[in-house]
Amino acid sequence: MNKERARAGESKTASRTSTKDTSSSKRGGQRSHSGAQGPTKEQLYQEAKKKNIHGRSSMTMRELASALGR
Repeated sequence: MNKERARAGESKTASRTSTKDTSSSKRGGQRSHSGAQGPTKEQLYQEAKKKNIHGRSSMTMRELASALGR
């Protein structure tokens, strides 16, 4: 919410990332769980789908990560 306020000029101060970065609504959780915890099962599944990995729908999170070489 604060980024949107900064972009609209409603905030007293605005960082560079607040004004130049992709809005959270357009990002759609794209950067969620990319820290120490790692990606979610859904994110791994989507990446496996892009790489056309066979059997991905029945794989566990650990199996997806292994198939993706993580």
